[in-house]
Amino acid sequence: MFSAPRADLVPNTAAYENEALVKATGFREYDARWLFGPDINLLGIQALGLGLGTYIHELGQSKIVVGHDFRSYSSSIKNALMLGLLSAGCEVHDIGLALSPTAYFAQFDLDIPCVAMVTASHNENGWTGVKMGAQRPLTFGPDEMGRLKDIVLNAKFVERDGGKLVRVAGMAERYIADVAQRVSLTRPLKVIAACGNGTAGAFAVEGLKGMGVSEVIGMDVELDYTFPKYNPNPEDLEMLHSMAAAVRESGADLAFGFDGDGDRCGVVDDEGEEIFADKIGLMLARDLAPLHPGATFVVDVKSTGLYATDPILKQHGCKVIYWKTGHSYIKRKSAEVGALAGFEKSGHFFMNKPLGYGYDCGLTAAAAVLAMLDRNPGMKLSDMRKALPVAFTSLTMSPTATTRRSTASSPRW
Repeated sequence: MFSAPRADLVPNTAAYENEALVKATGFREYDARWLFGPDINLLGIQALGLGLGTYIHELGQSKIVVGHDFRSYSSSIKNALMLGLLSAGCEVHDIGLALSPTAYFAQFDLDIPCVAMVTASHNENGWTGVKMGAQRPLTFGPDEMGRLKDIVLNAKFVERDGGKLVRVAGMAERYIADVAQRVSLTRPLKVIAACGNGTAGAFAVEGLKGMGVSEVIGMDVELDYTFPKYNPNPEDLEMLHSMAAAVRESGADLAFGFDGDGDRCGVVDDEGEEIFADKIGLMLARDLAPLHPGATFVVDVKSTGLYATDPILKQHGCKVIYWKTGHSYIKRKSAEVGALAGFEKSGHFFMNKPLGYGYDCGLTAAAAVLAMLDRNPGMKLSDMRKALPVAFTSLTMSPTATTRRSTASSPRW
């Protein structure tokens, strides 16, 4: 039986190998992230799994999908998490190496309500974390994370018999087939898939080819968890500038940039201009409005104010709701109000039926952009950008105390 995890253990000591380490600071509003070693150990991950299993039983569930990203330690962390879930009496469906949206898709494909995806997204190597949910397509918010934190830190575990492990084969292929069928291009396009050496490198090129892209140029698609060039973060100027340079050099029609676990998408147009996700969202909303009159769109409060005054959206009776920043919040609000789509400035796109399942998926967002271009054969993406009124914004400011670079930037269109 697990006792309450400690927060004062030191790596390379006997206590560290025999007691669970879980620092409370890793529990965030809508997911959990720690530095593996200083902040959490494998026994701590096992305690997290037992706590998560205890909690989903409280919610009346017992089946859960589990996957992991490409980091040197993610497979070990997933195995420890699964040990905890099995101890809680859960039926664990392991889909192997995956993007976060692959795990979310598996919830629908396997008809399983719960998910635990081991990933630290675009964080530097050394970080780990888990994205969790118990009501597809939603992921945990503050209430759920607060209850999970209470269970884990105060050892309110309930161990049960009946745990079962199911190895699931072919989920990545089924996910790729699903996103690929969302558009079938009829115009030739040259597209760059920038992956920053993150997990998306194993899947993005194949996904775009399946959508009918005539030429896909893979950029930093080799899996390398040290992220030798830059962190795979499509909100970071370093990645965006590299994408822009590649567009200009290759004459590509556009570039997509995917983050470390593939749930976000950044876009650079044919002129090498970096278009923030909220502006891409407005382009998509304008294109979708005539096809879905009266549709609702949800955007985060950091997004451009152009949505509120856009004449095309007004012409077709569309409604725009500005909501709290955070992928869990925008996803939940989009589902709650039955929105056609939700857009977050950081690059999370939530496409609901008939465009998607409602979870954030970089490749589904790419499919929506490609479908928009296909419906407007006489226009380039830069033409659509220029059709928007001028608005000014800036990237997210996130100074750091580590030796890594800051993502702070000067304002840009």
